[in-house]
Amino acid sequence: MIRRAVAYLDRGTGASPLLRKTLRYAFPDHWSFLLGEVALYAFIVLVGTGIYLTLFFEPSLAKTTYNGVYAPLRGMEMSQAYKSVVDISYERNAGLLFRQTHHWAADVFVAAVILHLMRVFFTGAFRRPRTLIWTIGLLMLFTSLLEGYLGYSMVDDLLSGMGLAIGYGVALSMPIIGGNLALAIWGGQFPGVHAFESRMYIAHVLIFPALIATLIVLHLALVMRHHHTQFRMSPRATERRVIGLPAFPAQTPRSLGLMLAVAAVLFLLGGLVQINPIWQWGPYQVAQGTNGAQPDWYLGWLIGALRLVPGFDLTIGDYTLVGNPFWGGALFPLVVLLVLLAVPAAERRLTRDGSTHNLADRPRDAPGRTAFGMAFLTWVSLIFVAGSADRMYVFLGLSYEGQIWFYRVASLVLPFVAYFVTRRVCLALQEAERIDAERELAEAEAAAARLPAS
Repeated sequence: MIRRAVAYLDRGTGASPLLRKTLRYAFPDHWSFLLGEVALYAFIVLVGTGIYLTLFFEPSLAKTTYNGVYAPLRGMEMSQAYKSVVDISYERNAGLLFRQTHHWAADVFVAAVILHLMRVFFTGAFRRPRTLIWTIGLLMLFTSLLEGYLGYSMVDDLLSGMGLAIGYGVALSMPIIGGNLALAIWGGQFPGVHAFESRMYIAHVLIFPALIATLIVLHLALVMRHHHTQFRMSPRATERRVIGLPAFPAQTPRSLGLMLAVAAVLFLLGGLVQINPIWQWGPYQVAQGTNGAQPDWYLGWLIGALRLVPGFDLTIGDYTLVGNPFWGGALFPLVVLLVLLAVPAAERRLTRDGSTHNLADRPRDAPGRTAFGMAFLTWVSLIFVAGSADRMYVFLGLSYEGQIWFYRVASLVLPFVAYFVTRRVCLALQEAERIDAERELAEAEAAAARLPAS
């Protein structure tokens, strides 16, 4: 009966050739290629938990009085949005579990995408014919950052309200169009407008998830079209021959196991490790601020950039053309994105190599690229760490002003140090390999010379 059913479906769809090709698709047998799958499965958990939370969240800033089970907030005036999230956390079945799992999944998703992009960069997997895949991955990452920002900003707690105030200031600081742009996005002056809450909700639960899902599908389709890159782990692996594990029966069970493991870890984190306890921050009040308020980790580099840029506006006559928040809040991430987008074209131009590459490099094989990547990563990482300057002041008593000046100088000097040190290490490793190869060849020749003549 099963055989007849399968034969009937195949006659109607003609799917056998495609299915056979899919099952024979070769996957590289290296752990670093699983980072993309971790991101995919974290996104699936994100969507699943997000659907559950959508059933109970109220995207409204209309005022209400809290009379729920959490005593410290009882009798306090707050928005419907904030009250609904507190109710999810305390009064809905498994609400806190799903909410915290959703938050952890967002953090893990962004981390996995970043690590995956780092693996692609340092192995040269962005080269032709995979330049478009690299571009799609970068767009996915920056879309995810905006999606995460909107996600925790909808709650209308004191932390997210301060984050929205910073975002509103960055929008206002945009050259020429800042004022009109902020009014168009927020629907009025922040705070005090209710339109933006529903706009955030629609963007977070519909527009950006659909966009990210579309980018994921395009990414996977292009990967299957061009195949994964592969390391030179086998002498049979060449630029024209793909070596790896077939999709079935080798890769599919392993991938399903990874999916279950990712989901299990995320739900364990959601159940055992507290994250974003909004009931401790309280509802957003314009005149209040939370000591040590920090966004999610993946936005720390933007907070660091806002801290490091000196306070100055670009003013001509009576008109401020560019506000201070623009330099760190908008220009800095734009520069990072443009540099990363330009990497494939820049490498082709510098190396004069426009050929197709299906073999991945080891980082030491491309000293220039690896050195640049470490310098760029050092630059962004220092600015990221600068975002914690206030926490270091509170916990360790380090001078805030001293930290800011240190990071300003270090972000200009240490990337050059990282470049030259990394390049030198790569060259030293290459030289050591060359010496080892020559020694092995000499030993082989000496052993052959000692053999009796036949």
